Amino acid sequence: MKVVNSLKTLKNRDRNCRIVRRKGRVYVINKKNPRFKARQG
Repeated sequence: MKVVNSLKTLKNRDRNCRIVRRKGRVYVINKKNPRFKARQG
């Protein structure tokens, strides 16, 4: 999982990417292709 400053750019990498908030952190998750996982904060 990448830790990045901007999730907006990562969301555009694949159309299955979703932005999710959990416990004050922001995540990009992708069920179809898990290598696009990322976290912010």
